[in-house]
Amino acid sequence: MRGALVASVAATALLVGMAAGQGRTAGVRAEPGSDLPTRLVPHTLSPKSFPCSKCHRHLKPNSEKRALELAHTNVTLKHAETQRWCLDCHEGDKLRLPNGELVEYEKSFVLCGQCHGTVFRDWKAGLHGKRTGAWNGDRYYRLCVSCHDAHEPRYRPIQPKPAPVKPANLR
Repeated sequence: MRGALVASVAATALLVGMAAGQGRTAGVRAEPGSDLPTRLVPHTLSPKSFPCSKCHRHLKPNSEKRALELAHTNVTLKHAETQRWCLDCHEGDKLRLPNGELVEYEKSFVLCGQCHGTVFRDWKAGLHGKRTGAWNGDRYYRLCVSCHDAHEPRYRPIQPKPAPVKPANLR
């Protein structure tokens, strides 16, 4: 009985420690009755190209769809590239939703959810993406861009590992 209690207390402490140890979490104000998560592990934006206003304060963005040659040459758009251009999703230091509303980068999941509705639903429910924390307490959600490159989100094919060896064949 005492061993089970010790194991239970240790497991609880581990879960609480995991939740508390997340450290860099940002709270997102959700509308009353909203099903949006409130504890997010923020994605670190590149200091080289963010904030956008660092360069675009003096340089107006060119809305013409073209190959990028002067800046952002490391960005390869493989995400509905025949229908999209940079300014469809970016505006100043914010993200632009299809309806023109601007959202902070910390709410990038709202932008992703505009096109990827079923994945967004699954992410909110904890079925897609990585979520950590206590089952009956705070849960910490990773943003879409924690795992996916926003400009090229599809995972590269992964070579499967060999099948496990049957115990009877171990030597």
